[in-house]
Amino acid sequence: MTAKPKSPAAEVQKDDSMLLQKAMMAKHYDRLANAKENGEKVASTFVPGNLNELLMCFDLVNNLPEVNAIQSGLRRQSGGYIMEAERSGHSEDVCTYVKSDIGMMAKGNIGPNGRKLPDPDVLMLSYTGCFTFMKWFELLREQYKCETIFLQTPYLADGKVTPNMVQYMVKQFKEDVIPKLEKVSGVKFDIDRLREYLKKSAKAEDDLVHVLQSAKNKPSPIDAYFGGIYYIGPIFGAFRGTDDAIDYYRFLRQEVDDRVAKGLGPVTPDGVMQEEKYRLVVEGPPNYTSFRQFWKMFYEEGATVVASSYTKVGGTYDFGFRHDPDRPLETLAEYCLGVYTNRSLPMRIEMLVNYINEYEADGLLINSIKSCNSFSAGQLLIMREVEKRTGKPAAFIETDLVDPRYFSAANVKNRLESYFQMVEQKRSGAKKETAA
Repeated sequence: MTAKPKSPAAEVQKDDSMLLQKAMMAKHYDRLANAKENGEKVASTFVPGNLNELLMCFDLVNNLPEVNAIQSGLRRQSGGYIMEAERSGHSEDVCTYVKSDIGMMAKGNIGPNGRKLPDPDVLMLSYTGCFTFMKWFELLREQYKCETIFLQTPYLADGKVTPNMVQYMVKQFKEDVIPKLEKVSGVKFDIDRLREYLKKSAKAEDDLVHVLQSAKNKPSPIDAYFGGIYYIGPIFGAFRGTDDAIDYYRFLRQEVDDRVAKGLGPVTPDGVMQEEKYRLVVEGPPNYTSFRQFWKMFYEEGATVVASSYTKVGGTYDFGFRHDPDRPLETLAEYCLGVYTNRSLPMRIEMLVNYINEYEADGLLINSIKSCNSFSAGQLLIMREVEKRTGKPAAFIETDLVDPRYFSAANVKNRLESYFQMVEQKRSGAKKETAA
């Protein structure tokens, strides 16, 4: 029997910008795989508070362990890696990013391009509120026996960045971070080189904010959670401060502006979303092992995410921050201080309330991640406060980052359907009050 050809409708639809982002990531992983052969040294660091511009000053290639875990999740390889880590003694309650990374190392450290990732020459941790990152790098240090740099970022418990905080971090840059990077790389620090990278960062950041704020349109031309994962990739990782990032975000901005002009909604894996019924703000990371299925549950109901907290883990640019080349070390400090994971619960609540009001959202949806304490701690308080301040309904769903055992499609779908019913009831009540 001859197999029937696949229907074109079954093919995953992507924006041109998504294809460009995929090509950029592939190019980066090839550079990583070739690093040792090309005489390049590698720094491992994390997305929140990462200092890509500074690392480039020392000709270091940036490797991001949690991005590797995300790539493994999207490719449905993370489940096996997690089981491997648990067999070696890691608890079920440990962050699944960590276990995916540890398991991947145990199985040869093969990257998403099918090639071995190089051992790092330096571990660079800009601590920004996630305690797990500290323990993760302790494990990596035991494995690789390489230089480890720890940049302590004060937590914004009072919701303010103070001059003392900034100077405390600048002192660390001058006395510890930069000297160690010079030692590892053999490259002398050039502050003018850093300024040039920061100029490029600010330019790309302007275009990213334009794209994110385009979701204020009705219909929104983007999905700021699922589609946003693609949009933040280059600037939150190894491309911030590069010409490639400038070109990508210029291209993305043009693409989104064209969609606004045509009155189009976001592109989903099944094509352009035809009708926007619900506008949501989402708190918490997505599930990556069933990413497409998860997204489908939203767009099949006509739900677009117009703003999300997760797309701020690598920088809160839409609240005004830009890297400032005139204050190079100070601006790196302020960047680390302001990322979402370093913000107190009152600051997170204020951010979500602002999003619901400014983007005219129907309510808040929280994806509570089983293994991520950095996001999940305090989410019940967040939900109650946001409901109280906005008058809009809020709800919980529960999944995990990259552990397929904790994604129950039936449970998520039932909770989403119940939530959309809540939104409809709220709308009906508002209409009756207006009519009265």
